[in-house]
Amino acid sequence: MSEILIFGAVTGSIYAMLAVGFTLIFGVARILNLAHGSFYALGAYGTYALTSIAGLPLWQAAALSVFAVAIFGVLVERILIRPMRKSQLAVLMISLAVALIVEQMLFLVFGSEYRNVPSFIDDKFTIAGVDIAGQRLLTLAVGAVAIGALYLFIQTSRLGSAILAISQDPEAAQYMGIPADRVFSLVMALSAALAALAGIMAGPFLSVNPSMHLLPLVKAFAIVVVGGLGSIPGSILAAFMLGYAETLVAYLVSTSWTEIVSVLATLLMLVLRPAGMFGRRAAF
Repeated sequence: MSEILIFGAVTGSIYAMLAVGFTLIFGVARILNLAHGSFYALGAYGTYALTSIAGLPLWQAAALSVFAVAIFGVLVERILIRPMRKSQLAVLMISLAVALIVEQMLFLVFGSEYRNVPSFIDDKFTIAGVDIAGQRLLTLAVGAVAIGALYLFIQTSRLGSAILAISQDPEAAQYMGIPADRVFSLVMALSAALAALAGIMAGPFLSVNPSMHLLPLVKAFAIVVVGGLGSIPGSILAAFMLGYAETLVAYLVSTSWTEIVSVLATLLMLVLRPAGMFGRRAAF
């Protein structure tokens, strides 16, 4: 039971960082970004390249990688998504194309081999009789801090108030003088940064390869469907529910069955409650 509680919390924190960014951009800009998993992959590969090839210290490499992915997200939003924002199908196709291009670029640059992102903490700790890697505990802590910081930013800052206004009524917010395009760029940067951070923290104990963007996208989509499209609290709750469900299945059945959990949860929620647990129009 202790192992399920601890490892489920770690998995849930990774999923929460992925899903919060995914649902944030939907709640504010009303778009489904299929390139979201690419930000996760670029965060891990960026850190690997800056440490293994450029020789930078790990913490510096991680910060630069998060910043670079955030800038990349802004460029994708401004150059590719913004002109097509009125067409949901066009946005889906463009973001899918970005994801495929990133995957192929990673194949060309790094090859198909699995890469190892360095751990921030190499030590192991014993909690409630369970041996757990320090990197996993750090991932849990970083996820909690990152999501908490995002919540405080949105709730207490002027930019956060602008994000809330746009998420609730874009037209009224623009009449009040809030620059919607700038807010969309900011939200994309935050979304990309959170996904990159998740990739950096999970990279040391999960596989890092050019196709790693697909599974996080599936998880994020399943979580926002269960939690409710546009609801960040719902996404956080659903992320931990999915994390614990997968951990429970892995321990009681087999790890090969864990991927079915997210698909099954998505199907059941779409049939029983299409709006999700906390589905609503606003991001908060």
